[in-house]
Amino acid sequence: FHHYNFPPYSVGEVAMLRGPGRREIGHGALAEKAIIPYLPKKEDFPYTIRVVTEVLSSNGSTSMAATCGSSLALMDAGVPLSKAVAGISMGIFFAPDQKSYKLATDIQGIEDHDGDMDFKVAGTCDGISAIQLDVKNEGLPLSLFPEILKRSRAARLEILAKMNRALASPRPDLSPYAPRIVTITINPDKIRDVIGPGGKVINAIIKETGVDIDIEDSGLVMVTSADAEASRKAVEWINNLTREVKAGEEFQGKITRLMDFGAFAEVLPGQEGLIHVSEIAPFRVERVDQYLKVGQVVPVRVLEIDDRGRINLTCKNLLKIESKEGEGGKDKPQSRFSGRFPGFRKSR
Repeated sequence: FHHYNFPPYSVGEVAMLRGPGRREIGHGALAEKAIIPYLPKKEDFPYTIRVVTEVLSSNGSTSMAATCGSSLALMDAGVPLSKAVAGISMGIFFAPDQKSYKLATDIQGIEDHDGDMDFKVAGTCDGISAIQLDVKNEGLPLSLFPEILKRSRAARLEILAKMNRALASPRPDLSPYAPRIVTITINPDKIRDVIGPGGKVINAIIKETGVDIDIEDSGLVMVTSADAEASRKAVEWINNLTREVKAGEEFQGKITRLMDFGAFAEVLPGQEGLIHVSEIAPFRVERVDQYLKVGQVVPVRVLEIDDRGRINLTCKNLLKIESKEGEGGKDKPQSRFSGRFPGFRKSR
């Protein structure tokens, strides 16, 4: 997450540039610890976040500068931090008898070198999220902590006020060049419907939309694409695969099969319902194929989902059709068949 680079030239030294040392790792971890509590949850912002702090010149607490800079950088990038984070380093100078002292706020390099304490305190306007204390004497009396923390809070609030004047809240959108990751949560039992046999369904979604799809066992689905429209199309496809239809909903159903007792229509990908012959028209229908054809798209309404999960549909009064010659006409209403429908199945 946070890479903190402190090259030798930042303090006027000449040395080989190698990997991070103890100072870099420790200071980077402190700034990272201060900000992590305010990062969004993975479900809301499923991105891998990496912040790099490059220290070009040092004369004070660069770890606290890294905290402030990282907070501003994340908000500027569109990462929805819940609060801005800042930090300050407090110092202390004890008299030789260790009884009297002077506190110093935002200590510089010489004060850090000659002083007796480097107390880094980071947090928000509401509280502290990270601290680090280094002392050069035998210890710091507990009685000093209230005063030190009070002084550090006043300094932190002043820094946050200046940061807020520069950027008061995270940018509303990510960079247009950043890939979009959209997350949705589905019923884990529906994961197999999204994947399909041998990955047939998920591969079809990827091929059609050009997105990347990752599915976790918890039901969290992450759709990644640089094209917002492609992401929207893929998410809609997945939602249709996993949603449960409800009585009263209306769809544009595609006729998939014709039977003597009615017709089957696909209302959502992989979900078919039966339009019983008595629900095709407000008059008696003798032959289904005279009114419906395979591949035809007709408006349908969900009548009910029975105790076996089967979907019963109607297009009566939704589909404008007239009685064919030889049919019974309006004076012979069709009775509703209530028995078991042979051949009925719910597509997977």
